[in-house]
Amino acid sequence: MFTPYRKLFATPGGMRFSISGFVARMPISMTLLAVTLVIVAQTHKYTLAGFVATGAAMITSVFSPMWSRFADQFGQRALLRINIPLHMSFGLVFLAVISRHGPQWLWMSAIFLCEFFSVNIGGMVRRRWLFALGEDRALINTAYSFEALVDEVIFIIGPLVASVAATTIAPAAGIIFAFAFMSTGTYFFIRERESEPPLHPKIKGEKHGSVLKHSELQAVALPFIFVGAFFSSTNLAVVGLTQELHKSAYLGGVLALWAAGSGVAAIANGAIHWKISDSRKFIFLMLTILVISIPLLAVKSIWQLTLALFISGFGVAPLIVAGYGVAEKSSPPARITETLAWVIAALSFGGALPGPIVGHIIDTRGAKAALIVPVCSLVLANLALMPYAKIWRRIQHH
Repeated sequence: MFTPYRKLFATPGGMRFSISGFVARMPISMTLLAVTLVIVAQTHKYTLAGFVATGAAMITSVFSPMWSRFADQFGQRALLRINIPLHMSFGLVFLAVISRHGPQWLWMSAIFLCEFFSVNIGGMVRRRWLFALGEDRALINTAYSFEALVDEVIFIIGPLVASVAATTIAPAAGIIFAFAFMSTGTYFFIRERESEPPLHPKIKGEKHGSVLKHSELQAVALPFIFVGAFFSSTNLAVVGLTQELHKSAYLGGVLALWAAGSGVAAIANGAIHWKISDSRKFIFLMLTILVISIPLLAVKSIWQLTLALFISGFGVAPLIVAGYGVAEKSSPPARITETLAWVIAALSFGGALPGPIVGHIIDTRGAKAALIVPVCSLVLANLALMPYAKIWRRIQHH
């Protein structure tokens, strides 16, 4: 069963850039939580903290694909050497200003500029796997699955480290730890020169519009906006429900088991030699994750919630892997990193949308009622496939 993983791990340089990329992108699960904790500690305004975190997430989702385009053109190493220092510098300015009770507009500008220079390192890692593995689609599926597992580990460990550091050391410690991971991982990542994909400089006179013009990428990105809404609305509803049930101490474990379900599915997905195309798998898994998430509507206890989330998690990683596969195959080689960034951007953008709706339902009808939002998000994700029905029929054998 694990033969594909043995082959993957034997890829020259593969584990070095994957592990360094893992450390470098730890902040994706830490920074916004850490920023929220700092703002709450300094201002005691949860609404303001939520507004800033949402704004920062939107900025990242909009501008990260632009930096990925530059990574394709000028090289990952060149981009990271500029963006990462700027990203961390503005983050430190944010900490310095807010800790000294400086003007609100100044520290908000600093954190928004920090996120403006944020880059999608996970997409860069996947791009390196594509370069290293060539046309071996079975191993590429394994690589995507392995990186999906890495992402789940990041979203289990990162929030724990950020919250513990902020509450036991100092409010700013969560951001400091995130930047320590980022700087260390990036240093070793850019040292891996042999695995860096070739540059694709812009050719003079050639039109270089957004890859979002490609209908195949749109066919993945639109449903993924609602999948991102599913993720964030589930998180918010679970936080509220654990509080309603007076089981807040179980929150970390409940969310960790949700991620664990996805992690188990990621391992299995990477070990299977699929006989169907990524496009067919994507449509099948989109329906599957909806069906296996419906039990969320019936939960009445913390144990039922945990079991329902664990089962729901089985659909997460394989769906994202299939989405990556469809999007990447639709992209010209010169734009692959940018294309992969848009996949994540769609998830992030969708994740920033349902907060006010979920919050209103929790406040007026209770957290259990708010679990309708994740399920409705998945219904909308499936409906979002329909405008691209012709595209899916055309690429179903690819």
